[in-house]
This record gives sequence, C-alpha cells and structure tokens, in this order.
Amino acid sequence: MSKTRVQKSDKQRKKNLMMQITVVIVLIAFAAYFIFSNILNSEKPVNNDLEKAMNSRSAYSFVKEGELLFTDMKGEFKTKIDAEIADDNLQRELGMMFRDKLNEDQGMLFIFDTEQPQSFWMKNTILPLDIIYVNSKMEIVKIQKNAEPFSENSLPSVKPAQYVVEVNAGYCEKFGIKEGDRIVWRRE
Repeated sequence: MSKTRVQKSDKQRKKNLMMQITVVIVLIAFAAYFIFSNILNSEKPVNNDLEKAMNSRSAYSFVKEGELLFTDMKGEFKTKIDAEIADDNLQRELGMMFRDKLNEDQGMLFIFDTEQPQSFWMKNTILPLDIIYVNSKMEIVKIQKNAEPFSENSLPSVKPAQYVVEVNAGYCEKFGIKEGDRIVWRRE
C-alpha cells in the first residue's frame, strides 16, 4: 500500500470520526434543549382533575346547593347561611381556593364519608376564614378562627369530625358560634 493511500485512509477515518462526534454533540444538544425547555415551560398541576375543576368554575363564584343553620346546644336558632357543598374528593380538595369574594351569609360545607380527625390549610385561599369542625352528631367540636390566607400551616380538628364548614373570618365571633353548638343542614 502506498504512503499516499494510507494518508488518505487516515484522513478519511479522522474526517468520519469528527463527523460522528459532531452528530452526537448535535443530538445531545437537541435532546438537552427539549428536556430543559419542557421542564422550564411545564406547569403541571399535581392533579389534572383539580386543574379542570378550577377552570370549570366560573370565576370561582359561589353556587348555592343547600342551607345550613347554626343552633346552640338546645337547638335554639343562631344564624343561617347558604351553603355550597363539597362532597367528593375533588370538590373537597378545591374547596375555597382562589375565591376572592364570599358574602357574609354564604359558606362551604365539606362532607366526608367517615368521622375522623380532619385538618385543613389555607394554601391558595385568598380570603381569611373561620373553619368549623363538626362531628357525626352535628356538634361543633373545634373552631379555627381567622385562618390566615395562603398559609400552609395545618389547622386540625383535634377531635374526630365528619363535616367542616368554612365561613368568612369573624363570622363565629359575630354570631356567637362556639364549640358545643350544633349545625342542621339540607341540600336543595
């Protein structure tokens, strides 16, 4: 084999190797670009069903689905609210998030399948609320007053509860609602 042929063969191998390296670098760059752009541009919700529910609510407006009365231990009437009802996991998870208005005579009733200790937080909740925990006998077992908007602090029921009522902060104080009082509710 001649020296010229060996040189051409070496040059061709080097050229092929450089081309392969260039192709690999370009492929890695494209893959990195797509991976990082998807990570940076993605706003994946934790729960796609939650995102759909949030988008389906018309400006997070109140929807009356029932009425709820507050009474004292003897059953004497104290006050009444129109209630929006959250009785499945998706509705309970969304709750009062992103709402910027709630009339004084409105609230949300959360209904759970079983009575057990409950705990709420105020993540993505704009309005300060009173959170009222109620057992299966319709007795108020705990009130978390003036829950701070956007707080991720746990607000526990301490005792088992099957229902939770959320109303504007200060509502319980204004109408004298306290632990030991009762609720009565009906769906429309």
